[in-house]
Amino acid sequence: MQGNVGAGARRPRTEDEVEYIQNHEDPERSRARALFSIADPVTSSETVANLLTGIAPLVHELTNCDVMNLGVYDGPQDSIAAHFWDRETQALEQVHLPADGFPCNLVWHTQEPVTIPDLERDARFALALPRFRALGIRSYAALPISNARIRCGVLGVGYRAADVDTHRYLEPLKRLALFISIMLENRTITLDRQLQENRLKRLIAVTHELNSTSDFDQLVPLIFATMRAMVSHDFARLSLLEGAGRTLRIREVGYSDFLTEQAQEDEAIPLESALCAEAIASRHTVFCNSDRLREMDRGFLDSRLRSACWVPLIAGRRVLGALEMYDLREDAFLGEDGEYLQQVGSQMAAAIHHVLARQGSSKDRAGHERRYQESGTRTEVREADIVGNSPALKRVLDYAAIVAHTDATVLITGETGTGKERIAHAIHAMSSRRGRSFIKLNCAAIPTGLLESELFGHEKGAFTGAISQKVGRLELADLGTLLLDEVGEIPLELQPKLLRVLQDQEFERLGGTRTIRVNVRLIAASNRDLLKAVENKEFRSDLFYRLHVFPVHLPPLRERREDIPLLVRYFVERCAARLEKRIDLIPDTIIQAMMNYSWPGNIRELENFIERSVILSEGERLCAPLAELRLDAAQRPMDSEGTLRDRERKHITETLRQTQGVLSGPSGAAARLGLKRTTLQYKMEKLGISRREFLD
Repeated sequence: MQGNVGAGARRPRTEDEVEYIQNHEDPERSRARALFSIADPVTSSETVANLLTGIAPLVHELTNCDVMNLGVYDGPQDSIAAHFWDRETQALEQVHLPADGFPCNLVWHTQEPVTIPDLERDARFALALPRFRALGIRSYAALPISNARIRCGVLGVGYRAADVDTHRYLEPLKRLALFISIMLENRTITLDRQLQENRLKRLIAVTHELNSTSDFDQLVPLIFATMRAMVSHDFARLSLLEGAGRTLRIREVGYSDFLTEQAQEDEAIPLESALCAEAIASRHTVFCNSDRLREMDRGFLDSRLRSACWVPLIAGRRVLGALEMYDLREDAFLGEDGEYLQQVGSQMAAAIHHVLARQGSSKDRAGHERRYQESGTRTEVREADIVGNSPALKRVLDYAAIVAHTDATVLITGETGTGKERIAHAIHAMSSRRGRSFIKLNCAAIPTGLLESELFGHEKGAFTGAISQKVGRLELADLGTLLLDEVGEIPLELQPKLLRVLQDQEFERLGGTRTIRVNVRLIAASNRDLLKAVENKEFRSDLFYRLHVFPVHLPPLRERREDIPLLVRYFVERCAARLEKRIDLIPDTIIQAMMNYSWPGNIRELENFIERSVILSEGERLCAPLAELRLDAAQRPMDSEGTLRDRERKHITETLRQTQGVLSGPSGAAARLGLKRTTLQYKMEKLGISRREFLD
């Protein structure tokens, strides 16, 4: 005889009892249970596909949907990478939805839910109709996965029947989307921080690795091995420009099995027919799926390759070519990796440029690097024409001529894009050092860990990866001129060493004990208020006063508007010649519109605007996109510093609003303003602009 069950014990429920409870459970309680069940797949999934597979049955329990999808915005492609789950087949499908004509994209940009009773009758989404027909969807609802701090993606549910009341599911779906966004936010912050730290360490290591060899045949395998460790791919090749930039030659391939006989290694291809031409022209990493790859291919590639990633190799102002990566998988490359791959590509381009420049020389390393730097500088001096005859510009040139014949340190200040580097070139060209090196170093473009090595050089074995001696920029500039651009970005711990060089003209390489004496004329440039940085303890006062021997301030373009017509004609002629076009007529209306505009990005923004205009012009008459110019803002009075600050702040915030907070990329706020991304971030911080308010 069995003993009685204790008073505190509970008998396990039978399967029939569990089924009865589930069938008669309160809907609110059922939805709450489903929400809590979401937590595990959200926190444990490593990919969007895994996340969708994990939460799809729970979403079906909440909404009884036939199809569900998750979408993630792909910035470089300006599209939604959408994953669809079918309840009947349990199959997953991934597609890229274009920027216009699809509900997911509308939801992402407006951050508002969309409900469609019948797709066949909704004229807003005619472009999406074939895709939804293929999925068998008639009714559809989508809403953003976001909260006040983060935008994660888009959640959608579809039904095969028409006129389904999708509004009834919006409330539980909103709670579900908010719950997912909060959990993803906490996870993303941790993962992003770890990812950024790992990527920075890897970038520094890559730079040391690439600088460790001076032989092209040794460098190329190192490049392929580096990219293979960073990005999974099946085939890669290195293509370099030649013939005045009109042809592209395949210099090396990773796996020749994937090339057809039409495009073997060392084959020259016209640039316009090259697959990576878009990346070279745009100077941005480009991703490509199988459909587009098949349209572009001319029989150069194996038909099994279904994804592509083209990274332009940019060294300074030159594009050397592209590193092409291909994969057998569909959508194998992640769009969010574009900016990081661009940074890696720049390091590779610098190494390639450096190695190719060294070939054919038997002289010592330091002497050859000096000649390489000098040759690049002399080319820039010839091109660095200073255009304008306004009193403000003439005053700057007069000061430059006065100080050029001395060895005094010059501090050039002015807003970004005003031409500080060109004035520095002019000072060097008018000085007694004009026959010597002009070496420049952008202090904001080099990671902090590498800046000291770039400035002072290092000895073999000074740190991990230092397998050979490196001559620093100070040593290269001996008897010449050194330009420290963005000098305000030099870290505090490095500033005392720079001060010693200015005072004593001597230093030691990293890891070295020998004191090296140099005779260098220093020119510093900055768009920051260095005096304010001194007050905020962000810049050493003794270094500031050592740099502030002869200050030269460049006026912004809005303060010398009479130079705009000359600059417009100069840039039109130069850009038209580069693009092999002929522009003979510049309408007065265009000149007047440009003179009325405030040009917050100054000459750099004007040059970029002219280049767009020349590209858009089809005949001999300049056609400019005048809608981009904010005439009403430009015509307001500019009688005080506060007003200028307010106008600049309003212009930046309006641009951020148009780009939904996107800073980088060809359509990002930085490109529209004609600024570097780092410069825009600095201005936003200075003006108290938070990017988060534009991501809501």
